[in-house]
Amino acid sequence: MDVTRLAAQKAQAAARALDGTGAATPAGQRPQNAPRTVAEGSWSRVARGVAGAGHGPRGDLLNLEETERCRRTARLRHVLPVLHEGLLPFADSGQHTVLVADAEGRVLWREGGASGPRRADGHGLADGVERREGTSGPAGSGTSLATRRPVRVVPAGHFVRTLRSWACVSAPITDPRDGRLLGAVDVSGPLETHHPATLALVASVAKLAEARLRDLHLTSLERLRAVAAPVLARTGGHAVAVDDHGWTAAVTGMPYTRRLALPESLAPGRARLPNLGPCSVEPLPGGWLIRPCAEPSAASGTARLVLDLTRPHRWTVAVSGGTCSWTHELSLRHAELLYLLALHRTGRSAAALAADLFGDPARTVTVRAEISRVRRRLGAFLEHRPYRFAEGVDLDVRLPDDPLDLLPHSLAPGVVRTRETSAHGRPAATACTPGEHP
Repeated sequence: MDVTRLAAQKAQAAARALDGTGAATPAGQRPQNAPRTVAEGSWSRVARGVAGAGHGPRGDLLNLEETERCRRTARLRHVLPVLHEGLLPFADSGQHTVLVADAEGRVLWREGGASGPRRADGHGLADGVERREGTSGPAGSGTSLATRRPVRVVPAGHFVRTLRSWACVSAPITDPRDGRLLGAVDVSGPLETHHPATLALVASVAKLAEARLRDLHLTSLERLRAVAAPVLARTGGHAVAVDDHGWTAAVTGMPYTRRLALPESLAPGRARLPNLGPCSVEPLPGGWLIRPCAEPSAASGTARLVLDLTRPHRWTVAVSGGTCSWTHELSLRHAELLYLLALHRTGRSAAALAADLFGDPARTVTVRAEISRVRRRLGAFLEHRPYRFAEGVDLDVRLPDDPLDLLPHSLAPGVVRTRETSAHGRPAATACTPGEHP
């Protein structure tokens, strides 16, 4: 018995049976023959984006210049030798085409024998074509990117009719540094030439590519460690060198942490990191030198806090003292809240602050929530029961020259009352000291 030919015949019969499904799905009808579970959800989604009941794929097509630019910047370019070596038998078979797509499903590299690329062109799988699930339905790389796992799509499972003579096997490739999806590798060709072990092979090659990326990351950490070691030796104290993704290369004077959580955008200067608090950040080749600095203590009497309300649309609070200083830009609500606390240094209850902010003493839950958010940055300088600035804080409130420019968009009754009083000639606070009312 010719098992390969029998499988091909079965696939052709299934494709004919599913033609009715491909026509019924976009029309909103219930198909007589439902696709497999792996394809069913994709068919439903793609039916809304592909015209003509799956007659052809839709999506963006990169031109040659755009494709070259994506190739130069894609991290997958580092693993092309691994993919080539692992899938070379398919690339040289003359029947299959090996495709490498980025995380957006765009084909960036394509390799095959004499007839493979020509077949791919006939199926609309040229360089730069988009193969996302939303435009092509279940089709190798698009489905593996959507599901984040290796998949096999047989000819009858394709939504797009022009692909129903091909079988596709694909596996995703992720970045070991942060788990981000980088793209997928796909082997496509006639069903009769596909071996059952193809899926396992492609998945293994994808894992080898991830291992190669992991090796490259470890090498980059070694380079950063070599650069950081003499810097840390000179610095002394507490310091850590991390790469752009927060992975630790070297540390001195503090417990080792494998990875630090970094903000999306980190710049030289002062920053507040989740696990370290206020820090000094300096650039290094391939990473950052981070040095924790002591939080100014309100109790020590060395902390100075400047609430700057002089600019109409940019209000800030600046903290200095100890070995660290930093500035934080305030939202209107938090500027209102800190200004009202500065007006009442002996403290305000939640109900009183609710009346000052909203004209409604019952809105204490909202006040407590806002206080909680402010305390994430100023926890060392704020007390509660009642809410107030700590006794040891040297507080400086800077107000605009024109009283009407004091938080001009604020509708908080406490701020409006103070603004109107100052505008009629009564002095407003410019600075506050502990125990003193403005």
